Amino acid sequence: MKPSFLVLLLIPLLIPTSASGQSKSPFDAWDKNGDGQLTKEELPPNARQNFEKADANSDGAISRAEDSTFRRRAAQRNNAPRQARTPAGIEIEQDLAYAGTDNPRQKLDLFLPKKRATEKPLPLVAFIHGGGWRNGDKRSGLRRVAAFVESGEFVGASIGYRLSGEAIWPAQIHDCKAAIRWLRANADKFGFDPDRIAVMGSSAGGHLVAMLGTSGDVKKLEGNLGKHIEISSRVNGVIDEFGPTNFLTMNDFPGKMDHLAKDSPESKLLGRPITEVPELVREASPITYVTKDDPPILILHGTKDPLVPYQQSVAFAAALRKAGVTVTLQKIENGEHGGFNNEEVNGRTRAFLQKYLLGHDIDISSEPIIVEPRRRR
Repeated sequence: MKPSFLVLLLIPLLIPTSASGQSKSPFDAWDKNGDGQLTKEELPPNARQNFEKADANSDGAISRAEDSTFRRRAAQRNNAPRQARTPAGIEIEQDLAYAGTDNPRQKLDLFLPKKRATEKPLPLVAFIHGGGWRNGDKRSGLRRVAAFVESGEFVGASIGYRLSGEAIWPAQIHDCKAAIRWLRANADKFGFDPDRIAVMGSSAGGHLVAMLGTSGDVKKLEGNLGKHIEISSRVNGVIDEFGPTNFLTMNDFPGKMDHLAKDSPESKLLGRPITEVPELVREASPITYVTKDDPPILILHGTKDPLVPYQQSVAFAAALRKAGVTVTLQKIENGEHGGFNNEEVNGRTRAFLQKYLLGHDIDISSEPIIVEPRRRR
């Protein structure tokens, strides 16, 4: 059996004691910077293999609630047969290089339904992971699109991109646009429709999908990666899950992070403290590029998000509406930084894809969804 967080909990040497002699919880012991979240780098090496499983909302960090849930479920699974990682109804084309390089970050995974609902080309739903542009992995994408693919109505994809520790902005959007161009160029080969591509992403991934949605007509952000420069990187729908949209206003509301600090995720993305490069900040903010020809956008955001203020999405939605773009801002009362685990939230996402990719004549409710606040240990 492979090591899990549960197994690690049974190793006393991994759990340091405080000055009073009392043992710290593993979460607190590993949370080196005390921000209430665990990044992959903060975990012991033999615990990192389970990071993507514990990171339920794919935002590149494990919250205390996610940690607790993972430990409980691991205990329940200890004596159960291990299930196959890939759902039975899905075939995977893994590690497809979209940029003409061998860089493992510049690859995508493609998820194909074994039973298709129609013989016609299917629409594509592509997921882009979060993690503050410095963590996360495309492997987290399968569980986010699996239900859509298993229905037989969609093809799925998960896009990797270079993290800020390797390359600074605009490398990340160059990668994502190259991936969309590659997907569109290979649509016939894999049986999906190049004119029905939606992107969804959480946190930093939400920022990147919002950028794809608003900057489809911005030549300077295309980059020159891959063999398909002449092909459009526009997308036909966007599901932005609590992504930043205007870096300079993120500190305008209370939160757990100083976004203006020189070591903030935004500053590391740009390679400089964001207060020193206002023009670059403007270039990296999706709200800058809003125009009336942007595709339909669904925004999901918790009102108590401690990392990306809910007001980021309020301002973004207002700018989209002013430009005449079809936008739904899904207000999630009591919701924090993802991890909503609410079927109504999932239902609104499905409805968006059914309406704008499948052409179903349905209404998408924008009534607030109330979720239970996370319990604190």
